[in-house]
Amino acid sequence: MTTDTTTTHTITVEPLGTELQCREDQSILDACLRNGVWLPHACTHGTCGTCKAEVLEGAIDYGDASPYALLESERAEGAALMCVATPREDVVIEGDVEIEEGITMYPVRDFSGTVAVLDEIAPDVRRLVVDLDEPMDFNAGQYVQLNLPDGDDRPYSIANAPHERGRVELHIKRTENGAATAGWVFDRLAVGDVVTLSGPYGKFYFRPDRDKPLLLLGSGTGLAPLVSILKTVMAIEDEDGEWEHEVVMYHGVALENGLYDREWFEQVADERDWFSYRPAVSREECDGRQGRVPALLTEDFPRAGGNVAYICGNPAMVEDTMRALMKARLFPRDIYREDFFDAADRANGAHVVRSPLIKR
Repeated sequence: MTTDTTTTHTITVEPLGTELQCREDQSILDACLRNGVWLPHACTHGTCGTCKAEVLEGAIDYGDASPYALLESERAEGAALMCVATPREDVVIEGDVEIEEGITMYPVRDFSGTVAVLDEIAPDVRRLVVDLDEPMDFNAGQYVQLNLPDGDDRPYSIANAPHERGRVELHIKRTENGAATAGWVFDRLAVGDVVTLSGPYGKFYFRPDRDKPLLLLGSGTGLAPLVSILKTVMAIEDEDGEWEHEVVMYHGVALENGLYDREWFEQVADERDWFSYRPAVSREECDGRQGRVPALLTEDFPRAGGNVAYICGNPAMVEDTMRALMKARLFPRDIYREDFFDAADRANGAHVVRSPLIKR
């Protein structure tokens, strides 16, 4: 059965009873997010399973769903991954609609902009700043889908704060033979080029109403959404005149030259007595502490209760840090997580039971 780029079908989202239109070449998740229906989602590429929902009525194309994220037994029972499922007729789904008090969720939109900055900030890591033609509303920690020249897209977390609505800053690590990185960002993309993207996406975002100290724990370019959170806290203090809670940021890398923006973090720590920056280098001796983030966290916080933690990075780091936090008596209700997946992770069947959040 071929898809039609013009034919649309009605998607009914229960228990809301909301009806919306979805093209045959459009994922059901995309149609929902663009119409302000905030279904749970993370990777948006059929890998993690966060957007799993029950199809109550109607025929769909299941799309490129990872067999590790959607088991055959689940499919037989009517489940599908909304991020890759597309309609073939009118469809009714049972969605776990996200409504969180105190948080505004912004509909996904398409944007274009001009590359203003493209700098190498660490070996094989570039900072891409895009000046948008129209401002974008988002929550600190969310991500965008950057459109590639070949029509595909890739997710990257936003590193700037939400009050900087006219631009997005992305931290992009080179992937060997990667279509987005080796084949474009690190090869042909240049300042002044026009790019397109969509967003915002994701449930990994800062909850400013959680009145507790913050643990920000990242590895590699998983630092990006944590920077957005930190800059948001700084903006809150600048506006209100104070920030009452401690904020501790860990950044884990293999080699010391991967600690990008270190001088800026150290400057912030000097200027704001509530902020502590704790770099972690795991594979060489360095000017500072050596070891992985979970191990250093265990040393520093034998008891972590009373904090709110945000974790972002590769799946192994996130999972190990989650375990370390729970061993230190911090439980899932106070932990938000975001896992970075790439093509290799998917091919190898990487899939982690998520509690409560993940992304790519």
